[in-house]
Amino acid sequence: MNDSPSRLSARQTHHMTLDDAGAPVDMAALRAYRLDRVQDELNKRDLAAVLLYDPLNIRYATGHHNMTVWALHNRTKYCLVPAEGKAVLFDYKNAAWISEGLDTLAEVRPVTAWFYFHAAQRVAEKAKQWAGEIDELMQQMCGGDNKRLAVDHLDPHGTWDLQELGYELHEGEEVLEQARAIKSMDEVVLMNTSLAACDAGMARMREELRPGMTENELWAYLHFENIRLGGEWMETRLLSSGPRTNPWMQESSDRVIRPGDLVSFDTDMIGPYGYCSDVSRTFFCGPGKPSDEQRKLFGLALEQVHTNMELCKPGVDFKEFSEKAWRIPNIYVANRYGSIVHGVGLADEWPRIVHADQIGTHDHIGTLMPGMTVCVESYMGAEGGTEGVKLEQQMLITETGCELLSTYPFEEDLLG
Repeated sequence: MNDSPSRLSARQTHHMTLDDAGAPVDMAALRAYRLDRVQDELNKRDLAAVLLYDPLNIRYATGHHNMTVWALHNRTKYCLVPAEGKAVLFDYKNAAWISEGLDTLAEVRPVTAWFYFHAAQRVAEKAKQWAGEIDELMQQMCGGDNKRLAVDHLDPHGTWDLQELGYELHEGEEVLEQARAIKSMDEVVLMNTSLAACDAGMARMREELRPGMTENELWAYLHFENIRLGGEWMETRLLSSGPRTNPWMQESSDRVIRPGDLVSFDTDMIGPYGYCSDVSRTFFCGPGKPSDEQRKLFGLALEQVHTNMELCKPGVDFKEFSEKAWRIPNIYVANRYGSIVHGVGLADEWPRIVHADQIGTHDHIGTLMPGMTVCVESYMGAEGGTEGVKLEQQMLITETGCELLSTYPFEEDLLG
C-alpha cells in the first residue's frame, strides 16, 4: 500500500503525460491501493461483492474509464468486484481492448444491456438474462455461500430478479464513498496535476476578462485549458456576473459582462487522470475599482473560508466542526452555501459537513482523517442583494493539520 500523504510531497506537480508509461506515479500501485480500499470496506461488512454501474466507481475500483459522461446516464457497462481477487468488467463487445493491461481485472465480458433505450419492450426479459449471468459469476467468484451483494445503482427489474435468486442487496454507494475518502500519496499527486490544469484555466479566464464579453465566452476558456492539458469534463457551468451572482447556483449565460461587475465561478472541473479540481473565485471586471460593498462581501467570504480552514485537522468530529465553524451574519444566512466542507476526489465525495443548525437533519457522522481531501466553501450574498461572492479552497488533511492544495491567488483589488 502507498505511503500516507505528507506535507512535503503533496505539493509536487508533475508533467501531464496521460498514458500509464509516462504517468507521474506508479499507476499499477495506485490501482492496487484503490481496489484494496474497496475490498477492505466489503470485508468490514461481510459482503461477498459489490456490483458497480457508476462509471466513477468502476474507475476507482479498476482504473477502467471510457465515455464516462455518456455512461452516467446510459447503463452500458458494469463491474462485479469481489471481496477477494480481481474484478470482472462487462463492456461493449467491441471495446474489450480498452481494458487490456488492467491488472485489477480477471476478465472482460460482453455486456447484457437491459435499460429501456437499448432493450425497449424486452427490458424484463433482458434483465432476467442479466441476473442469471450475475448469479453464475457470483457462484464462480464467491462460492455461493455468501449472497450479501452490494450495488451502487440498480433499476427495479434488476433488483427484483436478483432478490428472486436469493440475493440480499446492500448499499454500494456507502462502500465506495467510504473507500474513496482516504487518498494515497499517488492520488494527491494526480489531484495536484488536475489543480495545475485548473490554475491554467483560471489564469486564462483572468487574462481574457473584459467588458463586452459574455459569461459563456469567459467560461469557455476554463473548459478549453482543461481539455488542452488532458482534462476530461466540467461537472457544472457555475459562472455568473453582476446581478446574476445573487442568489448563487446560476450557470453561465449569454449575459454581457459590464465594467464594475463581480464575476463569481466554481470550477467543478474533472481534470487530468479524472481527479476533480473544485475551486471557487470571484473576479472584478474593470476598469475602475470595486465598491466598498463588493469588498465587504469579499472580505466576509474570505474570513469564513480562512476561519474554517483552521478547523481542518485530523480527529475533528464533523459535529464539532459545525459547532465551531464561522458564524454567518444573519443577513446572509438565507442565501448561504448548502455545506461548509465537503470531500473531493474523482468528483465531490463524502463527507459533507453542514451548518450547525442543520445537525440532526442533514449531518454526516465521522471525523476528519489524514488522507482526506476536502473543499472549504463560502458564498456571501444578502437575500434580495444585488451581488454575491463565491470562494472555495481545496485542502489535504495531513497527520498534523491541513495543507492548501489550491494555490490560485485571490483578487487583489477585492482584498482591499
